[in-house]
Amino acid sequence: MWVKRLVIAICMIIAFRFGFVSYIEQMEIGIARNLITGEMWVYEAGVRFVPPWVGVVHIDTRPVRVVVSTTAHTYSAKLVQFEPKAWRDFVNREGWRLYWWDNRFSFNWGFKEECRGMVNILRGYAYSTQSYSFIRVLEEYQQ
Repeated sequence: MWVKRLVIAICMIIAFRFGFVSYIEQMEIGIARNLITGEMWVYEAGVRFVPPWVGVVHIDTRPVRVVVSTTAHTYSAKLVQFEPKAWRDFVNREGWRLYWWDNRFSFNWGFKEECRGMVNILRGYAYSTQSYSFIRVLEEYQQ
């Protein structure tokens, strides 16, 4: 009897956490979207209590190394960073979705490094011929 109550309590705590609480780390921003009205805004770091019809995606703002790896003797890498102030331009280009899901099922067994999620998106914009307001190239290395 007490085991059943314990399991129900744990399930309720987990449901509350995923349904109503959004925790954003210091090095992230959260782009929130009201799924009913379509309104979007940004959350800074901290714990936020949100209704279940508000989705929050997390974007890491720390610098990340993106590479184009090849089997040849050439190498190209860039140190890039997401610019939080230009989040609206990013959402206008990419749309609002779970960015960590991008390229999640990739079968590139020949390469040691695979770019998934936000790193995959940043790599695409870093190696573009245009410059974008939401990505900042900090350093570039080519050999």
